[in-house]
This record gives sequence, C-alpha cells and structure tokens, in this order.
Amino acid sequence: MTVSQVNSTGANAATSTTGRGYSSLDQTDFLRLLTVQVQQQDPFDPVDNKEMLAQMAQFSSLAGINDVNSNLEKITAKLDALAAAQSAQSTGA
Repeated sequence: MTVSQVNSTGANAATSTTGRGYSSLDQTDFLRLLTVQVQQQDPFDPVDNKEMLAQMAQFSSLAGINDVNSNLEKITAKLDALAAAQSAQSTGA
C-alpha cells in the first residue's frame, strides 16, 4: 500500500508547541496530540482502548493538580497580604 500524501496536521501540532517547556503544555495541546494520534494510527493495529483511557486519565489528574496548585497560589498570596497588613498595623500602632 502506497501513501501519496501525508496530512500536515501532525506537523502543525508538533511545531505549535516548539520552544515551550513541558510545563507549559495545556489541555489544548493534549487534545491536539490526541487527535493527531488517532488520525495517524494504523487502522489495522489501533491503539489499545486501555492505553488511550490511561492517557486521558493521567491528563485529567494533571489538570486537577494544576487547578489545586493555582488555588493554593491564590491562597498563599492572600495570606501573605494579610500577614503584611497585620505586620504594618502592629508596627504602626
């Protein structure tokens, strides 16, 4: 079987994340990679469903952890501001 043309979607997905670290990948990048993976897989030997679900579960866990981290950073910032305000009150009074 000969393939005459390769869809450039995979190349576009790969180049759109070039220059960024892994820590900056987000849900959009994951969905783009997942779509390319499904498009490029061999129809006679597809990716195992368990493997695909495991990848999705890992990303879901990572997204949840990132949300928790973001919330903790906000809490820390508010606590720091509160501590600074209390420190300013105690030195000014």
